[in-house]
Amino acid sequence: MKQQRILLVEDEPGLRLTLGDRLTREGYEVASVQDGDLGFLRASRESFDLLILDVMLPGRGGVELCRELRQRGSDVPVLMLTARGQIADRVAGLKVGADDYVTKPFEMAELLARVEARLRRGQASDAGPYHFGQVSVDFRKAEVRREGTHVPLSAKEFLLLKYFIEHRGALLSRNELLDGVWGYHAMPVTRTVDVHVSWLRKKLEPVPRRPQYILTTHKLGYKFVG
Repeated sequence: MKQQRILLVEDEPGLRLTLGDRLTREGYEVASVQDGDLGFLRASRESFDLLILDVMLPGRGGVELCRELRQRGSDVPVLMLTARGQIADRVAGLKVGADDYVTKPFEMAELLARVEARLRRGQASDAGPYHFGQVSVDFRKAEVRREGTHVPLSAKEFLLLKYFIEHRGALLSRNELLDGVWGYHAMPVTRTVDVHVSWLRKKLEPVPRRPQYILTTHKLGYKFVG
């Protein structure tokens, strides 16, 4: 099996060394650099299976680095490292195309679990379009078709659909969806998730009022069964 490659962009020498050593012991091939400009050069010229980017970096910051790579068409999974409480950084990272984040300080076990999950989902996305009913979802192109016709989704709608597919069969609370897709914990009164689920149903369900794929579990959340 091909060894998976990770690019670690972290300016703190101790953390960069610790993470690099641990990821290497876990069987990954790790390249590490200390600033965003070097990270951009490596990510642009070489093939990686995952990027781990600190938000605060010399040169290009992690968010800017992620944005530029996405604008160039890169779809490599991106895991952001953010300071505790910096919700704005997490939201900004997700808006420009980051896939996940870990808050500093973090437990190594949590980081390794997030790395493994991102790599696994990246492999699943590489397998080709995902189909349910008359709907086809192409993760690489961020395109959705229904009965062969392109379905325009907003960025958040697509991310929400992607999250549902990645967690198909699991009961997902609204807070988990907010955290996983929007990158923050909203007040319990928010209807953000409900509104976006309604929009997805209108675009993808045969009969939106009687959904077949995105199901509601009363008072608990949603479950995708496609």
